[in-house]
Amino acid sequence: MINISESAQTHFRKLIEREALPGLGVKLAAVNPGTARADVRLEFAEPGDLQGDEWAIDCEGFTLWLDAASVNYLDGAEIDYETGTTGGQLQIRAPKIKGEVPSDSASLVERVRWVVDNEINPQLAAHRGHVAVQEVTADGAVILRFGGGCHGCGMADVTLKQGIEKTLLEKVPGVTAVRDATDHETGDAPYIPRDVA
Repeated sequence: MINISESAQTHFRKLIEREALPGLGVKLAAVNPGTARADVRLEFAEPGDLQGDEWAIDCEGFTLWLDAASVNYLDGAEIDYETGTTGGQLQIRAPKIKGEVPSDSASLVERVRWVVDNEINPQLAAHRGHVAVQEVTADGAVILRFGGGCHGCGMADVTLKQGIEKTLLEKVPGVTAVRDATDHETGDAPYIPRDVA
């Protein structure tokens, strides 16, 4: 499931011994898993810090606790500690942390959400914006709600038609249209105000 190199185990063991706290271990969790913003959080954990549903991986001299909700995203992760001339560096590789591209047999909703979360929203984040999938209708229409800098933005229609709709029609077979359900009049921090565009 998770591969922890000998050098990483030695590194953790030294740090834990230095702290000298009974039962101290290391906890690994995925933050924002399944999204383009996914990352790994690694921290020391005492028994009282645990929720009780963590998975325990026994290492020599300590326990690595794996956050239960992160298990699928951290499956196949590798933790290594590489030493160099200027010191050492801990490296964590978690190939599934951003999720896995849904198969062609996955539901239309799953495939749309994947493209929105992993391709569209990272681009909109450059303008402090994002979209959320409100609904995918039986006939393949995707209904979106704009948020952040896109809510009330004067360029939201262009973003919808020339960016989002084009991407979804191209990358997600079964999508027939993309519609905006956002009340743009209520946007309080648009990237480009509507009266300017």
